Amino acid sequence: MLIIADKRIPQQAKENLLKYGKLVLLETTGITEESISGHPDVFICETENKIIISPNLPDKIKRKFSENKISFNEGEKPVGIDYPEAAHYNAVVKDNCIIHRNDITDLQIINECRGFKRINVNQGFTRCSLLPLGNNNFITSDEGIYKILLQEKFNALKVSTEGIILPGHKYGFFGGTCGFHNNKVFILGNIKHYYDGEKVKEFLRSLNLEIVELYDGPLFDGGGIFFLDNSKKFKKRNN
Repeated sequence: MLIIADKRIPQQAKENLLKYGKLVLLETTGITEESISGHPDVFICETENKIIISPNLPDKIKRKFSENKISFNEGEKPVGIDYPEAAHYNAVVKDNCIIHRNDITDLQIINECRGFKRINVNQGFTRCSLLPLGNNNFITSDEGIYKILLQEKFNALKVSTEGIILPGHKYGFFGGTCGFHNNKVFILGNIKHYYDGEKVKEFLRSLNLEIVELYDGPLFDGGGIFFLDNSKKFKKRNN
């Protein structure tokens, strides 16, 4: 198991993640805006068959994927400094749907997910704002995404951005504080410090999902936590 996280997440969170797999810490320089320069969800999109990565993801991370037999394809567009060029890979792919701002999604994601329903949202930083939990269950801190999820008849919880830390910004986004693996929601922080902590706890309890709080502090937006399991056998799609 490889776990991908921003190098700048709190030290206690790093130590706790090491209990679940090999931790790979992501950092870049000069590729995109500093505050999101180590965010996994800026450079990596998880599909149901493999991960799609930005071509300018650092080579040392690509080598880690190859060494650990993590299947990936490179996308066509590099991550750029500004939005929307920074958000080509920030899509959510789950339950046979691609949720993203359709006009900026990298073509490789679309090709990998042919036949999937494309759900257009205005927020290009979709994965930052949206945590997919499987079986059409979601938590989002974006009002526009929330309304579209309800239109699609999905089970969604809308939460606040209040108190979520993203250095360099007034606030961060809920999706960026979390990862999801094996029916566990891993949170960069302790939800007792979070404005909507009780709402989150009740929603996850209703889905029989476990919460793993990775450090005792306010929620920290690190661009998500990606759990990549090499035991999954990926199949190449035919053109």
